Amino acid sequence: MGQHRVVIVGGGFGGLAAARALGGEAVAVTLIDRRNFHLFQPLLYQVATGGLSPADICAPIRTVLRRHKNVRTVLAEVTGFDLAGRRVLLADGVVEYDSLIVAAGARHHYFGNDSWEPLAPGLKSIEDATAIRRKILWAFERAEREPDPEQRRAWLTFVVVGGGPTGVELAGALGEIANDTLREDFRNFRPEEARILLLDAGDQILTSFPASLGAAAERDLLRLGVRCLHRRTVTAVDSSGVTLRNGDRLDRLETKTVIWAAGVKASPLATQLATAAGLAVDRAGRIPVTALCTLPEFPSVFALGDMAACAGAGGKPLPGIAPVAMQQGRYAARVVLDRLANRGNTPPFVYHDRGNLATIGRHSAVADIRGVHATGLLAWLLWLFIHLLFLVGFQNRLQVFLHWAFQYISFNRNARLITANALTPTEYSSNE
Repeated sequence: MGQHRVVIVGGGFGGLAAARALGGEAVAVTLIDRRNFHLFQPLLYQVATGGLSPADICAPIRTVLRRHKNVRTVLAEVTGFDLAGRRVLLADGVVEYDSLIVAAGARHHYFGNDSWEPLAPGLKSIEDATAIRRKILWAFERAEREPDPEQRRAWLTFVVVGGGPTGVELAGALGEIANDTLREDFRNFRPEEARILLLDAGDQILTSFPASLGAAAERDLLRLGVRCLHRRTVTAVDSSGVTLRNGDRLDRLETKTVIWAAGVKASPLATQLATAAGLAVDRAGRIPVTALCTLPEFPSVFALGDMAACAGAGGKPLPGIAPVAMQQGRYAARVVLDRLANRGNTPPFVYHDRGNLATIGRHSAVADIRGVHATGLLAWLLWLFIHLLFLVGFQNRLQVFLHWAFQYISFNRNARLITANALTPTEYSSNE
């Protein structure tokens, strides 16, 4: 009988953690991903705002796993699952397994309004980040040439939808770009005139943090020129702006730049896996799992991270954040090895919450570390250290550290490049 075959779908935080935990063990591991790199998503917003380049936060999966000789990487597109036959279906073949770990991540959630995506891009991939960077920088360039004050105001109005960590960090970075990075770059307007609005449906931003930290973050954003609009929900997005529900009335914001950070839904692979297992996904597209992170009736199949509805303390699903996925990845590897070694029943998965961090800008962040709250410089230094620590690969850590050091000294963002084709057909015709 050959080695136990473990197939891992997804090279994100959960999948990579599982592969590393199984590295060097007496199992044959195959990691399948449609990308050849691992993406450090917590710093993706810095690519979107020109602080870092894509390569700074990406690490080739083969390089990360090359010392684990029992792990092989397959670059392929997963199209479905045959759970009865224990096969993963690929666009160009199949891979058989004895244990399957699926950690396919999540995508943007527009709550039934997917037509908004081209106008209000979200932030989940490198392509998303470079598209947002292009959109932000092009708005400043277009404002430089716009003679009409009202149109210029629309180009200089930036709307970020969603007051979670991603939205807060994006809005804070936009404030730094307008007030510091681009201060002397334009001749026909002052970049600090930019209007940056952070929209949130609740009563405070950063609802996963204590209210005092949410209030502190809002004060720091205001110092950067970012205005938080609470209890606002988006009802329409078009090329000229957004329509908001504000209580019983509808408000209109004229803007050319809308960025979506209001929600995520599980990868479509979660629905495919659920269908194969005879299960139903929840409203966020997540598949239900047991306390062992396995599918009911399929104990050899694990689902992790953003795509899994795994109950935490109080019965609520665990949040879709990197620490949850990493802990689940290591846990799934432990369950597989315990079963092979006949070590009895592995205890149920328990998430160890080590705290939350969010940065707003220079010397400004909020931290909730096991009930200990911090703001300002201390929280900012904690944020810097922890993100450097969890970056994959020494080279990435060094590159990011050097970029941050230069940015701190110079107030500059070297990666503010307008790539691909920034001009839409309408904008081409306006230049003729």
